[in-house]
Parts: sequence; structure tokens; C-alpha cells
Amino acid sequence: MSNKELLIPSSQADASAINAQTRRGRIQMLFLLLACAAPVIASYLAYYVFKPEGGKTNFGTLVQPAQDVNPAWFDTPLKGKWTLLVARPAGECTVKNDQCLEALFLMRQLRIGLGRESGRVQLVWVNTDGKPVDPEVLLAYDEKTAGFQILSLPSDSNLRAQFQAWLDREGAGQKIQLIDPTPAKMMYFPVTNSPKEFTSIKKDVEKLLRLNRKGENLQ
Repeated sequence: MSNKELLIPSSQADASAINAQTRRGRIQMLFLLLACAAPVIASYLAYYVFKPEGGKTNFGTLVQPAQDVNPAWFDTPLKGKWTLLVARPAGECTVKNDQCLEALFLMRQLRIGLGRESGRVQLVWVNTDGKPVDPEVLLAYDEKTAGFQILSLPSDSNLRAQFQAWLDREGAGQKIQLIDPTPAKMMYFPVTNSPKEFTSIKKDVEKLLRLNRKGENLQ
């Protein structure tokens, strides 16, 4: 035993050993607590700090709560079927206006893409200026060829204002509106010529048709 060790009282040496063991025990306990808490900390950071959009599977924008359709707006009943609706002025919707035709084409292709389920979906074009539809456009987007019903705005000014407010809510006036069979607007989609986005919209509609038949009347 060295002289240095002889200068340390035995009681102090024992206390030092105990303190060292206590520190090691505390460190081990701290690591154990961190290991147990890691998943909780990670989930907290993911939800409150990084805020991912986890769980979102739809491409279209959901309307919550759904926005009821007033049956008095149109002579054609929207109750009992799923409806894709777009509002455009006929005076601007000509063969030279790609912006308008893209909306009509997208809706027509969506309905075709639904295959045997296409009969559950009707297409509505609300003619917002009341002008005659371009004959060439009508040839491609009439009811017989493409399944479109072309409707005029309500003649009553109050009903017309109600419809316009409903259409434009959430800035969705130029978008394609999806109306459920109750009838109420429950989703809207952007007008797009992207094949990838077309597929995403089609998946949204297919999923809704698959999961919900409530209130449908296909006659």
C-alpha cells in the first residue's frame, strides 16, 4: 500500500467508492429513461414541430362540413346521384378557349374512366352567361355524347346569388365540384391536364363511390 493511500482515512475511501457506484447507477438509470421516452419524444416532435400531413390520402379538397345544394336552384334534380359540376360562361367556352375545354374534357374523361360505375355519376355544366353554346363544343359535350347536362343559372335573383355564393365558397368557383347524392358539395378538384393528377382525382371519386351508396337513386 502506498504512502498516499495511507493518508486517506478508510471511512473516506469507502464513501468515495459508494459515491462512484451511485453516479454510475444514476447514469445507467438516465440512459434507461431516455431509451423508454425516445418514442414519445419522437412522436411529439413529429406532430408539434415538424407537422407532417400524415394520413392524407385524398387529392381533392374535402369540404367540411358538406355544403347543401338548394333544390330550387335548378330544374334538374341533383339528389340521388353523384354529380360533377362546373360553372363556365358559354360565351367564353369556345374551341379556342383551352382553359374552359380542359374542365369539360377532364370531367368527361373521369366519367368514362369509371367504367361500369359511370352511370352513378352525372355531369353538369352551369352556363353562367346564358349565351348559346358553341355548336362545335356542344357536339362534343352534349348529354347524348358525353353525358353533360347544360343548365342555366336560376332566373330568380336571390336564388342566383345563393348559388353563386355556394359555388365560390372557399375560392372554389372555377374548380370542379363533387356533389354527393344528398345532395351536398363535399369535395372539389382543380382543373388539370396532368395525367398524374387525373389519376389522383379518379382514385378519389372511385373511393367515394366504393364506400358510399347512401341516398342513391339511379333511375
